[in-house]
Amino acid sequence: MNDPDPGEMRDHYDFGPDAKPVRGKYAAAYRRGTNFVLIDPDLMAHFGTPEAINEALRKAATETAPTEASG
Repeated sequence: MNDPDPGEMRDHYDFGPDAKPVRGKYAAAYRRGTNFVLIDPDLMAHFGTPEAINEALRKAATETAPTEASG
């Protein structure tokens, strides 16, 4: 059987007892390569693009000095 185009659904997926799924198979790679934050709709409307949000955050980060943890 030929594999379908990666963007296409297959006719059948085997989720039965013999499928042998692996829990967390991609979890470590996901944690290493992902850094995403949900932006509230009102902020997205204000900034308009992800690039504008990143620019604003970089500006804010350079204007504020990191605080040392008191202990």
